Amino acid sequence: MAVLNDEQVMLRDMAREWADNEAPVTAFRKLRNAAVPVGYDADAWRAQGEMGWAGVVVPEAYGGSEFGFLSLGLVLEQLGRNLVATPLASTAVAAIAIALGEDAAAKQQWLPGIASGEIVATLAIDEGPVHNPAKIAASVTGGKLSGTKAFVAEGDSAQLFVVAATDGLYLVAGDEGVTRSTRHMADARSHAAISFVDAPATRLGGTDLTTKIIDRATAATCAEMLGMALQAFDTTNDYLKTRVQFGQTLASFQALQHRMAKIFTELELMRSAVEGALEAIDAGRSDIDQAASLAKALAGDTLHLASREMIQLHGGIGMTDEHDAGLYMKRAAVLQAMWGNAAYHRERFARLNGY
Repeated sequence: MAVLNDEQVMLRDMAREWADNEAPVTAFRKLRNAAVPVGYDADAWRAQGEMGWAGVVVPEAYGGSEFGFLSLGLVLEQLGRNLVATPLASTAVAAIAIALGEDAAAKQQWLPGIASGEIVATLAIDEGPVHNPAKIAASVTGGKLSGTKAFVAEGDSAQLFVVAATDGLYLVAGDEGVTRSTRHMADARSHAAISFVDAPATRLGGTDLTTKIIDRATAATCAEMLGMALQAFDTTNDYLKTRVQFGQTLASFQALQHRMAKIFTELELMRSAVEGALEAIDAGRSDIDQAASLAKALAGDTLHLASREMIQLHGGIGMTDEHDAGLYMKRAAVLQAMWGNAAYHRERFARLNGY
């Protein structure tokens, strides 16, 4: 477990308190049932911006707090516990792409608005049904970008896109030359296919920057997955302690204790790997790619286990839409595939280590 400073403890506790009081799972369920086009509560996002969360990784020179990726991960973990629908992760990673990019004017133009929560930004990387950054066809000619990106998170509402092209990473405003087609996904969150046709583009960097940003997006996604897995465990554990069957609580049955102990052990490993990836980013270590792949492989397997055991151990009620278990499983399925599934990252980790 990472050692947190006082500011990080305060940030984590504030995020947890806000999520529990202002954005419980019932709030997400209400949002889902209302089928809000942008996929998130605008008032809740405004509140997150006012609390400074949108600027956690934005440099201080542009209005952010520059608290780092571990701090961002602490917030995303707490929001993940309650399935809070928010563009925070995608916006924060897009912001760091701009901050690490080579265009000074783009930093001045966009980062202050992102830090305040006024601008929603996102990454547009993959062009097929699975994560494959080696297969990019989008290209830029004469400062104009053309190509299609599939399953872009927050694509319905983003005002700004960080787009991967054949020769690197580009910044595209979400108006001229941009067409959006909503994708209806299992998690009821915002996903869209984005078509760029001669969209004005600003170069941020080469393919090395694309790789760096994907690793940071992967680590941020893992933080949300950690929060979801922890909550799935806690909810199931509480149920087993209170549900009486055959005259005794389910938690008294040794077979179920073993299953919960298995999840608990995997959660501890998952936390170490996820926080390790976030700390590697903040420290600027040379093994960020390995740390991100290790975290995603463990996060994918562990959340898969925790979300499905949540359904299994709740019995019949876990199969109903009225129970929250299904919401966690559906969101888990999307996040497990995002930026590469566990199998992809196990193979990548092995390759990075020369196997």
